[in-house]
Amino acid sequence: MKKANSDNRGSAAKGKAIPKNVDEYLAAVPEPARTTLTRVRAVIRSVVPPEATEAISYRIPAVQYKGALLWFAAFRNHWSLYPMGPSIVEAFQKELKGFHTSKGTIRFPLDKPVPVALVKKLVKARMAEHETKARRS
Repeated sequence: MKKANSDNRGSAAKGKAIPKNVDEYLAAVPEPARTTLTRVRAVIRSVVPPEATEAISYRIPAVQYKGALLWFAAFRNHWSLYPMGPSIVEAFQKELKGFHTSKGTIRFPLDKPVPVALVKKLVKARMAEHETKARRS
């Protein structure tokens, strides 16, 4: 996956420097979240095409493929995946039962293994949704 230039928009913890890239973001994340997000990043990279890029957007890691695809981030007690709106969350309601969700956010606990198969499904679904929207444009 290619690395894109970061942008400095968005909000994150006040007083923290804005990371320039995903590696810098991960380096600043304390354990165990760093290990978890490194795994999440690898899972996402295994699904997206090689021409997809990583960037920092809204001060968190973003994956871009023909535009913004999704974001992921670490927090004190969870990590989140942001699939850009409610459609993916709604489409996977059954699989996401037991995880905290809102319109465009899925929260996963840090003290549990990354649900690799589920994350792959979510990323693939988001890519398919994104491709469909791109074809309509």
